[in-house]
Amino acid sequence: MKQYYILVVLLCFLSCSKNEQNEKKAVSENEEKYEHIINKLLSKMTLEEKIGQTNLRGTSSRAKTLSEELKQQVRAGKVGALLNVMKIEFVDELQKIAVEESPNKIPLIFARDVIHGFKTMFPIPLGIAASWDEDIARTSSRIAAIESSSVGIRWTFAPMLDIARDSRWGRIAESPGEDPYLASVLGKAYVEGFQGDSLNDPTSIAACAKHYIGYGAAIGGRDYNTTIISKPLMHNVYLPPFESALNAEVATVMTAFNEINGVPATGNKFLLKDVLRGKLKFDGFVVSDWESTIEMIAHGYAKNEKHVAELAANAGLDMEMTSKAYENNLKALIEEGKVSEDQLNEFVKNILRIKLRLGLFEMPYRDTKNEATFYKKSHLEKAKNAAVKSTVMLKNTGVLPLAKTSKVALIGPMVDAPLDQMGTWTFDGEKEHTLTPLDAFKTANINYNFIPGLTHSRATSKKEFKKAVAIATASDVIVCVVGEEAILSGEAHSRASIDLPGAQEDLIKELAKTDKPIVLVIMAGRPITITNIIDDVDSVLMTWHPGTMGGEALQEILFGLSEPQGRLPVSWPKTAGQLPYYYNHKNTGRPANKDDFVAIYDIPVGAWQSSLGNDSHYLDAGYTPHFPFGYGLGYTNFRYDKVEVSKDTITFNEDIIIKATITNTGIRAGKEVVQLYVQDVVGSITRPVRELKGFQHINFEPGETKEVRFKLSSKSLEFTNHKSVKAAEEGDFNIWVGPHSASGLKHSFYLKN
Repeated sequence: MKQYYILVVLLCFLSCSKNEQNEKKAVSENEEKYEHIINKLLSKMTLEEKIGQTNLRGTSSRAKTLSEELKQQVRAGKVGALLNVMKIEFVDELQKIAVEESPNKIPLIFARDVIHGFKTMFPIPLGIAASWDEDIARTSSRIAAIESSSVGIRWTFAPMLDIARDSRWGRIAESPGEDPYLASVLGKAYVEGFQGDSLNDPTSIAACAKHYIGYGAAIGGRDYNTTIISKPLMHNVYLPPFESALNAEVATVMTAFNEINGVPATGNKFLLKDVLRGKLKFDGFVVSDWESTIEMIAHGYAKNEKHVAELAANAGLDMEMTSKAYENNLKALIEEGKVSEDQLNEFVKNILRIKLRLGLFEMPYRDTKNEATFYKKSHLEKAKNAAVKSTVMLKNTGVLPLAKTSKVALIGPMVDAPLDQMGTWTFDGEKEHTLTPLDAFKTANINYNFIPGLTHSRATSKKEFKKAVAIATASDVIVCVVGEEAILSGEAHSRASIDLPGAQEDLIKELAKTDKPIVLVIMAGRPITITNIIDDVDSVLMTWHPGTMGGEALQEILFGLSEPQGRLPVSWPKTAGQLPYYYNHKNTGRPANKDDFVAIYDIPVGAWQSSLGNDSHYLDAGYTPHFPFGYGLGYTNFRYDKVEVSKDTITFNEDIIIKATITNTGIRAGKEVVQLYVQDVVGSITRPVRELKGFQHINFEPGETKEVRFKLSSKSLEFTNHKSVKAAEEGDFNIWVGPHSASGLKHSFYLKN
């Protein structure tokens, strides 16, 4: 029997191996066929037609007619792709012109910002990052692809993979957070969701890894601002999520608006040619961000539009979004010898390669037989699940979950804000389909009274406060839903203060005077500083902007039908003055600690001038965040009893097994996100105090104890040093297994050469 079993396993292995070889062979044959088609097309194309493929043009998504000028451009082969064409009849007409009337019958790619949903809106990307769940990222982008491809969209400008360490930055809402490991896990999943099993599936859309690179490091959190990033920092922090997306075969990459160390990303030859094409072997195409080419003039890097085209082309930019530096100047630059036609040929090859992989030459038109049903029941259920898993509970004194019989005062400007609940980058979302907390309370027959108190998040009028207090006084518990409107986060919406805007803090202070328990619910595109009000409330739930099903998800969490499962993907600051802040910082020569810390009010009046603790901290904010990266509470508690390692010393190319024993000490079943952190104690360049290297979602029954295992390879200990060499180094390593980045059981091991 044993021999038979071994034989079956061997046959299965050989069969799987053969299938894998056949798949690889088929892919290789396809690619060979594509290259033959590309070269044949290139041989027939005029210089103007080649330049046309590098042009990304578009219309307003609200346009009611198609301009004859745009039609003629497509007919002449002077457009490679279009964005924001949202009427199905326009998509069909323009594609027909391209395929039937243009000189070489090359199809167009239709693009759109499909960021966290098309019609069915999922939580904003920072919210999805808070789920710490690659399945949520993959599912959200798969559903977005299914819905958007039904109207002809085959290319999205997502995922955004910018590491964000400053919550003032408006686009942190679109970010995967502050950690390169978590961002890499999510980036791969997003690409797999958008692109599906094969790009030529009609329901797949080409993903675009953006913004390459360092956009999240903008000085002061001010959008579009300059960045200064050393090569080790670039390779160790900002590049890994893009590498992960490239390993998942992302079709396209978008350059960032910002400059990096004095050179704008769109004209950065080192980053586009040496790193992206050379080191990372990317063979898709690179598109600029909206007019980021001609913005090199404002940067002070290019003299004029012609110089812009020269710099971008020689840096390796394949396609230009909306601006016309290539269209107006590439031909002259080639004739003058400042840009080679071979370089242009490479651009066109890269673009055509993606069009072929998308199956556009074989099936350029929408698949009318497979039109998506928007807001399908299964899609809405998955959006609700994502909102539950993204919600982070920051505080709970036992008020949550609420009893079913509770009489609830439902108060706040975000209780019934269907447009804002969807969040930033929701061009195609429809507020009529949003289920707000008010909608959910009505449907669930909750005993409640509702008053917004404020008309919107920025409102300053307090005329409704008395009514709000009256309703609160007559209730058992207050659920106060506050935050920021969707327009206050996202591109070009950076904030110097990230307190609750308007009179929302004043509203909470008034409600606190009733002595009724307060559940504070925050809907926002970034962490909101709540230091001024945290002591006035009994529970805090961060729902981000939770999308279409956010209201129903919240109602289930409040009454214990679901458990808040999110963990912070960014450190939550006490005040904007702490920013930028991130858990994986370096130590200084005088690292802060609780024994030496001196707070501002601990200093005696008239004190003799001294260094006050001799370490790195703020007198008025300390040295820790309000809530650390990875933090999040549930409806039960866990105890970490011990952590062990399989070996005290490992060699290179060897793995170490890390085991931890964890017990659910509560009376409810629950889930814990068990996190593994590592510190390289001494390196050839200084190393972070901790780095996330793994995490697991573990479900526990009440009182259950489980052993959780992690496998850590020496490869995962590699980093890029000041000589641009990536390698692990011999020495001591500390590890922690715990519930977040500021806690955990500690152990150590040695890596031996």
